[in-house]
Amino acid sequence: MALPFLFEFWAMEHQLPPSGDWRSWVVMGGRGAGKTRAGAEWVRAQVEGACPSDPGQCKQMALIGETVDQTRDVMVFGESGILACSPPDRRPEWQATRKRLLWPNGAIAQVFSAHDPEALRGPQFDGAWVDELAKWKRGAEAWDMLQFALRLGEQPQVCVTTTPRSVGVLKGILLAPSTVATHAPTEANKANLASSFLEEVERRYAGTRLGRQELEGVLLEDSEGALWSSALLEAHRVDISPEVDRVVVAVDPPAGSKPGADECGIVVVGVQSNGVPQDWRAVVLEDATVQGATPNGWASAAIAAMERWDAERLVVEVNQGGDMVSSVIRQVDPIVPITAVHASRGKAARAEPVAALYEQGRVSHLRGLAELEDQMCLMTSRGFDGKGSPDRVDALVWALYDLMIKPSQNWRKPQIRAL
Repeated sequence: MALPFLFEFWAMEHQLPPSGDWRSWVVMGGRGAGKTRAGAEWVRAQVEGACPSDPGQCKQMALIGETVDQTRDVMVFGESGILACSPPDRRPEWQATRKRLLWPNGAIAQVFSAHDPEALRGPQFDGAWVDELAKWKRGAEAWDMLQFALRLGEQPQVCVTTTPRSVGVLKGILLAPSTVATHAPTEANKANLASSFLEEVERRYAGTRLGRQELEGVLLEDSEGALWSSALLEAHRVDISPEVDRVVVAVDPPAGSKPGADECGIVVVGVQSNGVPQDWRAVVLEDATVQGATPNGWASAAIAAMERWDAERLVVEVNQGGDMVSSVIRQVDPIVPITAVHASRGKAARAEPVAALYEQGRVSHLRGLAELEDQMCLMTSRGFDGKGSPDRVDALVWALYDLMIKPSQNWRKPQIRAL
């Protein structure tokens, strides 16, 4: 009967606290990855002693969720909560009027709401479990108040279990030298999840930024003032490409081909050119970007993308190599149609009119463009906030410039002359 309660025996690696001297342990994971169970079992490990009546490492714990109801229903009474994880002889008593758990050895865990940070101003604790911090509306305030309250014992610690979101409080915790983190996707806990659930969410969200956050548990960045947002991209996603009239493959060649060199951005875009250019719609079909490839390698990858999508031409930025870029491509395919483009403005300035097309709802994305979308959400009017060069975004911009912006600039309404 004891085996089901020996968590160390069957826990997954990301559910066990790392060794070492840490203040905060952050468990980041996708939906259903086992984060709640990890937090509940960590609380048990802190408050329980060798025997039910023996003292544990902690005597005064804080349990904090977004609301009191959520803290109680998920962290205390949930299927993976503290009561469900505890063996009968160590199961704490829930004292509803005092909003706390009382263990047989006298240890106490009080329930708090992140909506009321001031409630943490008076009490003091030697440990805390914080759940879904990334969605707290007053997260920074509640976290700060908790830090002042963690002042009992020799080494007060806090366990944070959350699906990641790009919020300042979580990013600040992860950057702290006293923080350790473990991570797991939803897939890691598939043995304990309904197969129909996994099939459905993977069908709907695999290959999207939302899927990377909610299923893979990846912390995605959306820079302040970014030209694109995750919400904007998700709002215009399509599962099947509409019929398009023209397809181009845009290429942003790298400055070098050594290992670790910038990527060669290769993006495929199609357009529905019905009516006047201002009514046209585009769809981003594929991100075929390669990294560290030789000139022959990236040229071959670009031409292969053309063949897959029956594209009519390559749109190639020639700032880095001039005529040499076209020459490299011609060595792979001597007759491939090439439109050479030269950047006269900065990357952000070129990207702004393309971002406007998205705001107008005129560009959609197929699935599988997560890395391109990551770069897009780091491109601001000030420049690129990410590491390296935004080669994928550059290729996207050139493709949409050729298909959407240039035709609009060249189009003129016919002049009607009075007879």
